[in-house]
Amino acid sequence: MIFSLPFTVWVMTSFIRQIPAELEDAARMDGCSTWAMIWQIYFPLLAPALASTGLLAFIASWNEFLFALTFTLSDTVRTVPVGLALISGASRFELPFGTIMAASVIVTVPLILLVLVFQRRIVSGLTAGAVK
Repeated sequence: MIFSLPFTVWVMTSFIRQIPAELEDAARMDGCSTWAMIWQIYFPLLAPALASTGLLAFIASWNEFLFALTFTLSDTVRTVPVGLALISGASRFELPFGTIMAASVIVTVPLILLVLVFQRRIVSGLTAGAVK
């Protein structure tokens, strides 16, 4: 939550600065309106950066623990990381490590699948804005 917005602004700003101004001038000469320029030129160019920052912001909020632990009081609204932390055994001194590890693997499967699906966009989105 605290990490997502500054990171997204930082990556998107560096990515947008790399788009040449001549591209906008050429589109204007061809008679392209502002909205057509946004949807037909800028949005396809920004798609890798949007995908990578969106996925990394999703992962950061998925793993957010402190705010979720502080602000959730009932079991029905707890997030997955808080639920994993609150798994307990039969007594106060027993920790069911097998159950916790199995639940952790199940919880990370959606994130791993998302990263595998969007891996190419993540790499191109993070590196394309840094090229001079």
